[in-house]
Amino acid sequence: MTDPGTDGARPAGAVHQFIPALIPRDATGSHTLLLRDVLREAGWRSEIFAEATHDELAGQSHRIEEYPSQARPGDVLVYQFSTSSVVAEVLASRSEPLILNYHNVTAPDLYGSWDPPAAARSEEARRQLAVLAPKAALGMAVSAFNERDLRDAGCARTTVAPVLVDLERSVADPDPRTAARLRKDRAGGGADWLFVGRVVPPKAQHRLVEALWAYRRLYDPAARLHLVGTAPSRRYLTALRGFVADLGLEDAVKFHGEISDGALAAVYAAADVYVSLSAHEGFGIPLVEASRVGLPVVALGVAAVPETVGDAGLLVGVDDPAVVAAAVDRVLSDDRLRLGLVDAGRRRSGEHSMVVAGRRAVEAVATVAGAPPEGSPPAVPGDVP
Repeated sequence: MTDPGTDGARPAGAVHQFIPALIPRDATGSHTLLLRDVLREAGWRSEIFAEATHDELAGQSHRIEEYPSQARPGDVLVYQFSTSSVVAEVLASRSEPLILNYHNVTAPDLYGSWDPPAAARSEEARRQLAVLAPKAALGMAVSAFNERDLRDAGCARTTVAPVLVDLERSVADPDPRTAARLRKDRAGGGADWLFVGRVVPPKAQHRLVEALWAYRRLYDPAARLHLVGTAPSRRYLTALRGFVADLGLEDAVKFHGEISDGALAAVYAAADVYVSLSAHEGFGIPLVEASRVGLPVVALGVAAVPETVGDAGLLVGVDDPAVVAAAVDRVLSDDRLRLGLVDAGRRRSGEHSMVVAGRRAVEAVATVAGAPPEGSPPAVPGDVP
């Protein structure tokens, strides 16, 4: 990690965020909202400017076109970078100090032929990163894995500040209907696997289906797989459902789609193991959520997954179905191993609390923006006065 230091810190002003799309229950959108609250609590003026905002979050942001009329001397701009957007073009032309809060861009080839538009957006995002990185006063990565991307793109000063996440949503009051339906499924026996993430090729839900098929044949014929997340790639979702049918797993693979916090809490509570074979993660918030609720984790150890999971999960080096099935069976049949992973996960999830992660974000921003206007020490929600 490159220490951002304090050189170049400016007199205190406002710290405004920019984001392509502000969307509820989205990792980048949730981070942006939480960071705004942390920045305000620390003493800075802070608003969000978005190219698009979901109706559910109306009033939480301004249109990006409104910023020029609100710009003031001393402003610092934070760009939540995770995809291509006209926002990048706008910020490239601004003179205010820029912080790139980088959430990673998936390699275009991981979309293959399943989602050409997504692959094209990834290509464009990488081009925009190459333009903005050399201009940035600071690259703020949510993982060391992402920090390497920033340095490779030409960012001179970088640091790691974990993504802000409300871990309490995973332990919200479980939705009664969802909980009842899951209890009915479990009455027939069998282990419940869980994966939370967008249904897109890089998340590799098809590899999870293969692993479940192997696990049912080798260890537990009644096991189920729960997939939670939106499906922006209709072509991939259609192929995935067809694959599930071809393997005779229609009753074993549950597509939940996008669900409420209460329903998500119910699904987490009912699961026996969290399994991820995602080919690309810039961080992986559900891995931390699973640890928070006491779920053992089995995951493919690629990209940022090893640093996110640490000792709180069993990492596999390949996504071979038989290897993954054996790893899951080991976790579920070895009480000592499972309880050790659960204990490690709960400890590790504490490292991603809002107090810890929020303070780190404030410290990073202050190296560019200077001390908060009131001159008080940085504070974050949850600090004890």
